[in-house]
Amino acid sequence: MPREPQSSEVLLSIISPVYMAEKLVAPLVEAIDVEMARWECTYEIILVEDGSPDKSWEAILEVSTGNPRVKGLKLSRNFGQHKAITAGLKEGRGEWFVVMDCDLQDRPEEIEGLYRKALEGFDIVLGQRVERQDGFFKKLFSKCFYKTLSWLTGTEFDATIANFGIYGKKVIKAINGMNEPIRFFPVMVKWCGFKAVSIPVSHDSRLEGKSSYSIMKLCNLGLDIVLAYSDKPLRMVAALGVTMSLISIFMTILVVERALTHGFQVLGYASLVCLVLFCTGLIVFILGVVGLYIGKIFESTKQRPIYLVDERINFE
Repeated sequence: MPREPQSSEVLLSIISPVYMAEKLVAPLVEAIDVEMARWECTYEIILVEDGSPDKSWEAILEVSTGNPRVKGLKLSRNFGQHKAITAGLKEGRGEWFVVMDCDLQDRPEEIEGLYRKALEGFDIVLGQRVERQDGFFKKLFSKCFYKTLSWLTGTEFDATIANFGIYGKKVIKAINGMNEPIRFFPVMVKWCGFKAVSIPVSHDSRLEGKSSYSIMKLCNLGLDIVLAYSDKPLRMVAALGVTMSLISIFMTILVVERALTHGFQVLGYASLVCLVLFCTGLIVFILGVVGLYIGKIFESTKQRPIYLVDERINFE
């Protein structure tokens, strides 16, 4: 059973990556403050500005003035949502960590329910969005994306579960110990293997603006995840190579048998060209898959920082 923190300790570290959200920062902090005041718990809000081109950092500076609970990190450029989450997790001091989006689709009112469930003996409690307040095509693409990702990585993903949840300190310590450059928070949480459960939570419509995740960005993210956490594409390529070899052996036997029984014949030029082009394309495809893995290995060997912090506010 998780222990209750002493009064001088921070109970909750609430982490939220911020990108293209200058009009959302103030409502987010206000909603969290109202909920935490009702609950009367000790907390800190860590807002990580992920190289946003708008005035999100200025909005963070404004809400943090006179409110020491609000802490801000400004990354030197756009590193991506999951690296921004990593930056916030490494700065948190809480006994429990809450990760939520800044667009208020994840409701602060659900945090208490997540925490109460964690006190039943769970290290991870995830918020399951029973009724997602997103457009039809976004929900359809998200479902297809996670189904494909589940098949390629061998890890089951639920399209109704994202980053929103509460995580124990030992879970976050384990995640902070992972230094791989490709970050995907849900996969990292699953890999830890601690006791987890999901509970239904309400999901609101986006307060303002639209998601910064385009289809191309989601596809690139999916490719990075597959290359970082699965060797299934390599296995598929190997299986394809073996299959093509068996087919070629079978065809060779047929050609030899036909030559012995019917004599040698001049093969058609068109079929020969098609076969050469097909085999060439197959070889290039296989080399491309292997090359992608080698490229990610090359990135890892550089051992560059996962992110760089440009400015900090309200950190000791």
